[in-house]
Amino acid sequence: MAIEARKPPPQLAAKLKRALGGRSGLSGIAMQLLFAAALVWIGYEIVANARMNLQAQRIASGFGFLDNTAGFGVSQALIDYAENDSYTRVFFVGLLNTLAVSIVGIFFATILGFIIGLGRMSPNWLVSRLCGGYIEIVRNLPLLFQILFWYLAVLAALPNPRQSLSIFGAAFINSRGIIVPKPLPTEGYTPFLIALGIAIVFSIAARIYARRALYDRGAVITVWPYTLGAVVGLPLLAALIFGAPVTFEFPVLRGFNFAGGSRIIPEFVALALALATYTAAFIAEIVRAGITSVHKGQMEAGSSLGLSRGQTLRLIVVPQAMRVILPPLTNQYLNLTKNSSLAVAIGYPDLFSVFAGTTLSQTGQAIEIIAITMGVYLLISLVTSAIMNFYGWRVNRSMGGA
Repeated sequence: MAIEARKPPPQLAAKLKRALGGRSGLSGIAMQLLFAAALVWIGYEIVANARMNLQAQRIASGFGFLDNTAGFGVSQALIDYAENDSYTRVFFVGLLNTLAVSIVGIFFATILGFIIGLGRMSPNWLVSRLCGGYIEIVRNLPLLFQILFWYLAVLAALPNPRQSLSIFGAAFINSRGIIVPKPLPTEGYTPFLIALGIAIVFSIAARIYARRALYDRGAVITVWPYTLGAVVGLPLLAALIFGAPVTFEFPVLRGFNFAGGSRIIPEFVALALALATYTAAFIAEIVRAGITSVHKGQMEAGSSLGLSRGQTLRLIVVPQAMRVILPPLTNQYLNLTKNSSLAVAIGYPDLFSVFAGTTLSQTGQAIEIIAITMGVYLLISLVTSAIMNFYGWRVNRSMGGA
């Protein structure tokens, strides 16, 4: 005789479910508390062990060393710096140098990457193969090798200052860097900046007004002549009224070197070139993948409207591809910023070189300096991600995304 399994009454099943759910919830909370307590205990042991080791080696802890005199020079400083300045000043000098080479590298890598990515998809056989060859060669060579190539094989082979390559007699290129005229602000500098700011605000407002008129009423308003006139006319008017905003100090060869002007050190040029060209190869593939993700019917639709291939890419295909391009593009920006720490190989005074390198070797404050350096790179990455995420949100909203 078969025995049939009887289901429990619905009320009893609900009570059992609530009881078991409550127990699983309590056990989950208990496990999380135990895990948090274990993390706190591990952190305490690490801190206590580090403190004991520092005391045994008679190394002072804390951040008081930041007020001590650095006592060493830096080859490039975007702010005023002297050897008798503090380690805090060294930190800001290195940070600004890191941001400068990263921003320059990102700017040129983006432009070059988009050009090569579009060229890779060109119907012209030669252009397509040249772009493809560039991508395959550059991205498969180590970045450190490329930095050394630009620094040792290209820039170091330039002539000495007396035989410098002249650019219209105003700028000079030699083995010691690029010497360019140095701008010096005058009394008309502040009014010029105010006029330029007003022109930029007007241009943004005009663009927003034109977009709203197009979406709300279907009216096409041409605003570029007005924005161009504002951006050019207002600063020019300020310069005519208050005088030129800047004057230039031109470099002059005196003896074996140039006096006056501003010098862009070869370490900066080599690092910026290597970061830009290396990252551009990866960005080119990202751009190609983003464009191929857009259905080919979009190109055909643009052609049917009488648009050229370039206009179709710029107005129809690329805006749709940006939603696919942006996430990996952000990752490449983060990689470029972190790869700038390879500057230590050629002596460029970035944050890692002068702070986590020279300052650490002089003070011995390893824990504090490494913690500060890690925090700065983390903050730069988070800010970069936030900016790109905001831009991605704007792109999704303009394309009708969620």
